[in-house]
Amino acid sequence: MSQREWVAAAIRKIEADFNRSADTHLIPMDLPGFDGIEVYFKDESSHPTGSLKHRLARSLFLYALANGWLRAGRPVIEASSGSTAVSEAYFARLLGLPFIAVMPASTSPEKIAAIEFHGGRCHLVQSACGLNAASEQLARETGGHFMDQFTFAERATDWRANNNIAESIFKQMAEEPHPIPEWIVCSPGTGGTAATLGRYVSYRRHDTRILCADPEVSVFYDGYRAALAGEPWRHLTCEGGSRVEGIGRPRVEPSFIPTSVDAMVKVPDALALAAMRQVSRRLGRRVGGSTGTNFIGVLQAAQWMRAAGRGGSIVTILCDSGERYAHSYYDPSWYERMGIDVAAADAALAAVLAGGALPSLPTSSLETI
Repeated sequence: MSQREWVAAAIRKIEADFNRSADTHLIPMDLPGFDGIEVYFKDESSHPTGSLKHRLARSLFLYALANGWLRAGRPVIEASSGSTAVSEAYFARLLGLPFIAVMPASTSPEKIAAIEFHGGRCHLVQSACGLNAASEQLARETGGHFMDQFTFAERATDWRANNNIAESIFKQMAEEPHPIPEWIVCSPGTGGTAATLGRYVSYRRHDTRILCADPEVSVFYDGYRAALAGEPWRHLTCEGGSRVEGIGRPRVEPSFIPTSVDAMVKVPDALALAAMRQVSRRLGRRVGGSTGTNFIGVLQAAQWMRAAGRGGSIVTILCDSGERYAHSYYDPSWYERMGIDVAAADAALAAVLAGGALPSLPTSSLETI
């Protein structure tokens, strides 16, 4: 089979797989203390690989195939904290390609098991800062292709439409009381989702604004502030890796486009994980830490709306299932090891949902809120 024939067959397999899958659900949730404000979760955990990253992996594979970067029998390598690797392992197996995930050694065992279930293997490194270098080396050694989600996430997805997450949200909101959201809230891992959402609402001329909720150990928020101030920002870094798997980075990734985002908020991990537990209780099932981070962003947006006397809707993303974090966020001993005061964080969040003010958080915006 020629390379052109192999690529055509591979794209056909991915498109057939997409046709077998339904869209993800949009779940409403009451928000006590914020009358007239409606909240919705875009439930990306219902994808075949269980997370928002299923969309990204599909786009990355199609992009790489169309560019001629993938070859029959040659490995696909990705730098990932887990969910993207799970989804890419799924698509690699679909195409009969070997898959290697380069991951932090701290990645949850549930995610490692999921990658291996889909036929991938895991190459663990001690520092999140070393993921890209290790991936590039493996690609050279094996003759494979480094997918590089952090560079290509924002360009692999068609932001105009073509079944992207933004188009899906607006279609599903069409019959709701406030069909055009005041805010859509997401958290940056690559920055690709934020770029897709921001570009789509601009292209469609919606009044919706995009809020990014960055976790405690991450440099995206600092990059955003520097970009707005006209200061150098592309090469900013921070020490350590995010405790909220899947979001936050020690460097500003190429896929992060600050001007596609209207505002950012910096969220302490303790508060994000308290929000994760709260959302889990309200939905009756476990969600991950990135969803909790998003929910604090929702509360920040709702507080701005309440202060301005505005009602309307807010949409955020339920990124993945909490079942992947049984050995971390749902294990009391993990909080003890991390030095996180669970009781204080839960009490602070309960006060907000009873109508109180959100604890003061670092925020920045393109315009005055």
